[in-house]
Amino acid sequence: MATLLRSKLTNVATSVSNKSQAKVSGMFARMGFQAATDEEAVGFAHCDDLDFEHRQGLQMDILKSEGEPCGDEGAEPPVEGDIHYQRGGAPLPQSGSKDQAVGAGGEFGGHDKPKITAWEAGWNVTNAIQGMFVLGLPYAILHGGYLGLFLIIFAAVVCCYTGKILIACLYEENEDGEVVRVRDSYVAIANACCAPRFPTLGGRVVNVAQIIELVMTCILYVVVSGNLMYNSFPGLPVSQKSWSIIATAVLLPCAFLKNLKAVSKFSLLCTLAHFVINILVIAYCLSRARDWAWEKVKFYIDVKKFPISIGIIVFSYTSQIFLPSLEGNMQQPSEFHCMMNWTHIAACVLKGLFALVAYLTWADETKEVITDNLPGSIRAVVNLFLVAKALLSYPLPFFAAVEVLEKSLFQEGSRAFFPACYGGDGRLKSWGLTLRCALVVFTLLMAIYVPHFALLMGLTGSLTGAGLCFLLPSLFHLRLLWRKLLWHQVFFDVAIFVIGGICSVSGFVHSLEGLIEAYRTNAED
Repeated sequence: MATLLRSKLTNVATSVSNKSQAKVSGMFARMGFQAATDEEAVGFAHCDDLDFEHRQGLQMDILKSEGEPCGDEGAEPPVEGDIHYQRGGAPLPQSGSKDQAVGAGGEFGGHDKPKITAWEAGWNVTNAIQGMFVLGLPYAILHGGYLGLFLIIFAAVVCCYTGKILIACLYEENEDGEVVRVRDSYVAIANACCAPRFPTLGGRVVNVAQIIELVMTCILYVVVSGNLMYNSFPGLPVSQKSWSIIATAVLLPCAFLKNLKAVSKFSLLCTLAHFVINILVIAYCLSRARDWAWEKVKFYIDVKKFPISIGIIVFSYTSQIFLPSLEGNMQQPSEFHCMMNWTHIAACVLKGLFALVAYLTWADETKEVITDNLPGSIRAVVNLFLVAKALLSYPLPFFAAVEVLEKSLFQEGSRAFFPACYGGDGRLKSWGLTLRCALVVFTLLMAIYVPHFALLMGLTGSLTGAGLCFLLPSLFHLRLLWRKLLWHQVFFDVAIFVIGGICSVSGFVHSLEGLIEAYRTNAED
């Protein structure tokens, strides 16, 4: 009797388990994910073979089309989406060694181009996540207290993790079971996730997010330049808007840039100067350690302004845009994970100490840009260095935004929306130069009408920072590598997507409310 009862219970449990597994598989299938059950293993293997043959066919078609003369009038233009595995129509790598798959400068097969070491790659990541926007972190502590400090640590952990899974999406196993690099950029990953129905939709979404973030970064450089100059020389009859106009006049030659060779010479000097400035600020704060207001660091949060702090913290960690290119240029791509670990640990420690020490020094008097709290004699010198760094940093995001716009709208062959910006001799056309100048003027207008550094930084971090650092990497990881993920990886990805989505929406809404309120206050004044 006991044996019969036990067998019936076993049968019922097995039936319930099978039904639950079928429901979960069906749910993920409707969401676009593939659930790899035992019965489907053969089918997936067959699909992998077909996919490999399809990509090999694409590669042969591309090579064939490159070998044909360009003046063939009878040749049909490529169908949009046919070459979504490689941006720009470059051929896919052979499914051989990993070294052959990794290219430099956003292209596969760049063996002749110099590679960078893990230390050099780490220096690039450090420049991205330890830049001028660290100056807004004490303001985040003002509205978040100890929870703000926790978020600085949490954002470092999450951004480090999403950077790693984003790079994992660049690789696939070939027919020999070897892991090879089959994609070269964030855009290629996004296109692969939307294929085959919408092979270019994901890339366009990523391009739009990149352009918004890059242009907003340029706007922030103009805003912070005007703010710093105005607070450095309050006795002069020059308003913050006027200082922003002067800064933009200095930046107008950026419209003539064809490359960043001239600007890159100053990048190392500017970064070192910024580290020196951070040390000076911390040294001044330490000199006033007796007056630190520990009682002002609270455990409760300002519900209305704390979501803005989340955007500020997230924006200070954004580096995912260029990680695929950076990893592709490393001598030893296997060292990428280690590099991400130590760069984000260092950033977390330095940002946390800087934000806490600065807030303890000025407490409720903490301003949006922390150097505005310094005494007049020190503030002028420090701010002049920061303005110089901001002006020399402006060309980098500006040139990147121009490149994305030109490649997306002007240089995609038959898919271009507008004529090319360059003539046959390689010179920039007059209307192309006009568009570049218009972009510089647009950053000026935004800086004049929305001169609020922290609010703009929070808005950008909530809109594009959370999307590019939290939402899209976790979604792409689930979409492309679902069959290989362990349960805890799925849990992390889903949790990051949900938490990132909530923080993004709340931060965006509260940042907009803050900007509207600030605009109304300025209008009344």
